[in-house]
Amino acid sequence: MKKAKETFVKVTLTKSLIAALPKQKATAKTLGLCKIGDSTVQKNDAVLGGKIRVLAHLVSVEDVKENAKGGKAE
Repeated sequence: MKKAKETFVKVTLTKSLIAALPKQKATAKTLGLCKIGDSTVQKNDAVLGGKIRVLAHLVSVEDVKENAKGGKAE
């Protein structure tokens, strides 16, 4: 079996969590996003897709060529 290529995305918090629902605040915390401008590189999978859907109006998402450890995401 061939190993599937892992893709990574950079998730950045662009809007405040002050008026967000508790579920949205908890989801942002699981992604490591606390303040506006915080960003993390995450493996793109179904779980991340659900988290992004919850926070769609608060975050921006962009593809990255390398993973968080600096290695190439082949």
